[in-house]
Amino acid sequence: MEQINYWDDSWSRLRQNKLALLGLSILITLILFALIGPSFSPHTYYDTNLPLKNLPPSFTHPFGTDELGRSLFVRIWWGARISLFIGIAAALIDMVIGVFYGGIAGLFGGKIEENMMRAADILYSLPHLLIVILLTVIMEQGILTILIAMTLTGWINMARIVRAQILSLKEYDFVTAAKALGASRMRILLRHLIPNCFGAILTTMTLTIPHAIFTEAFLSFLGLGVQAPIASWGTMASDGLTALSFYPWRLFFPAAFISITMLAFNLLGDGMRDAFDPRLRV
Repeated sequence: MEQINYWDDSWSRLRQNKLALLGLSILITLILFALIGPSFSPHTYYDTNLPLKNLPPSFTHPFGTDELGRSLFVRIWWGARISLFIGIAAALIDMVIGVFYGGIAGLFGGKIEENMMRAADILYSLPHLLIVILLTVIMEQGILTILIAMTLTGWINMARIVRAQILSLKEYDFVTAAKALGASRMRILLRHLIPNCFGAILTTMTLTIPHAIFTEAFLSFLGLGVQAPIASWGTMASDGLTALSFYPWRLFFPAAFISITMLAFNLLGDGMRDAFDPRLRV
C-alpha cells in the first residue's frame, strides 16, 4: 500500500474542499489585479480632475469617480495593495513573535510558562483602539503605526495556540529520544516541535490576515490609519459614506472588496484547518 506523507494528505484534503479552493481562487485574482490593475488605466490614484467628479461607473471609469474626479478603479487596486500588505505583514509578525513566545513557554513550563502567559494576558486586556489612539498621538499616522498597533497584542492568540501544541507534543517519544541524544532545548524546539506545529501555525496565520485587513479598514475609516492622498479601502469607504444618498457606488465598491477579501481568507482558513486537523484523519 502506497504511503502518503502529511503534506500530500493535507493538500489532497484541501483540494477536495470546494469552498477553500474558491477562496484561494478569489485571493489569487485579487493579488493579480492589485499588482497589474492600475496599469490598465492612464490615471494614478492621486490624479484629480474636477470636471469628472462623481461620475457613475462607465467603460472609461469602471468603478466611477470620487468627489475629486479620481478614478475609483485605480484607487481600489491601490487600496488592495495597502490592505493586503498590511494584512499579510501583520500576520507574519504575529506568527514570528507568537511562535517563539508560545514555543518557549510551552517547552520550559513551570514558573517561566506561568509568568510569560500572565504577561501575555495583561497585554491582551489592553483596549486595542486605545493603543492605536495613543500611538497616533506619539507617532505619525501611517502604515508603520498601524502595524505596530496591530502586532503589539495581535501575536497573543498565536502564542496560546503554539503553547498548547507544544505542551502536547513535548510528551511524545521523539522528544524523549532527542533529549536522550543530548539535544538542547532550543534545538528540540526549532528542529522538532515547531515543524510539527506548522499546520496549526499556518491555519492560524491565514485566519489572522482578514482580521488585520478589517482592522486597517476600520482604523482608516475612523481617520486613524492611512492618510490622504494614499488610497485605502477604509478611507474610500469613509469618503463614500457621506455621499451614499447621491453617489452609492463610492461606498459600494470599497465595502464590497473588503467583504470579498475577508470572505475569501476565511473560506481558505477554514479549509486549511480541516485539512491540517489530525483528528479528521482515519
